[in-house]
Amino acid sequence: MKRIVGGKDSQGGEWPWQVSIKLNGDHHCGGSLITDRWVVSASHCFKENNTTSNFSVLLGARKLSDPGPHSVTVGVSRIVPNPTYEGDLRTGDIALVELKEPVTFSHRIIPICVPDARVRFLPNQKCWVTGWGEVEGRDRLQTSDILQKLEVPIISTNTCNALYHQGSSEPKGTQDIKRDMICAGFAAGRQDACQGDSGGPLACRMGDSWLLAGVVSWGEGCAQKNRPGVYARVTYYQPWIHSVIPELKFTSVNTRSSNSASTVSFGLISIIISTVLLLQSLE
Repeated sequence: MKRIVGGKDSQGGEWPWQVSIKLNGDHHCGGSLITDRWVVSASHCFKENNTTSNFSVLLGARKLSDPGPHSVTVGVSRIVPNPTYEGDLRTGDIALVELKEPVTFSHRIIPICVPDARVRFLPNQKCWVTGWGEVEGRDRLQTSDILQKLEVPIISTNTCNALYHQGSSEPKGTQDIKRDMICAGFAAGRQDACQGDSGGPLACRMGDSWLLAGVVSWGEGCAQKNRPGVYARVTYYQPWIHSVIPELKFTSVNTRSSNSASTVSFGLISIIISTVLLLQSLE
C-alpha cells in the first residue's frame, strides 16, 4: 500500500470527501466520497481480504483517534474492483465501495466531483494528495493520527517513465506508466504519498470545482529520488464508473454541458468550506 511524507496537518473540514477505510476496526486505506452512497478507492486495498463485513468507512474525520461529533462510521455492502485488476498494481487499481446506507452531507462530509473523460490534468498543474499514511518513508511504520496534506505537481507520462527508467535494470522501451495512470510528485523525492494512503484522493482544483484526478496506487518506495507517486487515472475509468453508478453526474470544466449545474453547486460548497474554516480560525 502506498503512502504521505513531507506533508502537513490538514484543518477540520478541509478535505470533506476524504474517508478512512477500516479493516476490522483499524485504518487500512484511504478513499474518496463521490455520492451519498459510493466511495472510490484502490483495488489492491481489497486484494487479500474482500469480505464486506470486515470493512467499515469513517467519514468526516480529521483525527483518527478522536474523529469527533461530526464524523460517521458506515458499514460496507459491496466492493467492486475494476475487472482488469490482476493483483500486480499494473492496471485496474481502482475500486468502488458501496456503503450500507446513504450518508447525510454536512460541512465535514461532502463528495468530490468526478471528472468527465474529456477533462485533462496538465503537467505542472498543482494538486493535493491527502491521507493518514506513513510520514517517515523509511519503513518505520509511523503513520499519522491527523490527516496529512501535500501539494504535488502533475508529471507527464513521458517524463514519469523517463524518471522510473533512471537507475532501473528494465529495458529502455518498457512503459511502467500506462495510459490508465497519472503521476504526481517531485523528481528530487522527499515528498510523496506513503503506506496507508492507498486508495486516497489526488484532488485538483479547476475553476470553482475540486476534481478527483487520481487514486493513490503505487510507487517505488516512498519519497525516493526519480520515483514520483503513481495514481490510477480517474478519467480513464470514467466509462466503467458510469457503468457501476449510472446515476452519477460527471463534471466537465472544459465545455459547457449538463454537468455545469454540478460544477456551480460544488463551487458554492467550496466557498462554504472556506467560510467555515475562516470562522473556526477566528474562534
